[in-house]
Amino acid sequence: MLENRFFPGDLEAQIEAFVDHYIHQRYHESLNNVTPSDVCFGQDKAIVQRQERIKRKTLEARRLHHSQRAAQSKQPDEPDPLLVQATCETKNAADAQENEYYSLLGIHPAQQQEF
Repeated sequence: MLENRFFPGDLEAQIEAFVDHYIHQRYHESLNNVTPSDVCFGQDKAIVQRQERIKRKTLEARRLHHSQRAAQSKQPDEPDPLLVQATCETKNAADAQENEYYSLLGIHPAQQQEF
């Protein structure tokens, strides 16, 4: 943003533009995602309430959309393919860890059942 400025007026204009952006346009997480000017003029509480209302409605709409899609796309006896894949990956990782444990003990995989 601050390129080489040859005249003091250019630098002052850039600093003024940055301060204007920082105070009037940039949302601050520490201020609940409102601008400092919103806090200064007392608009922050109304803005935060509006943001929370929009968030709540969005989440409700997403839940409804998800439940409708799940009801349309899945049959009751059909397992969820992502859940099946995750379960297989978890079981494979657990088996690999168990095999490594037994190999550290010097036990052959065929002898694991006896152990």
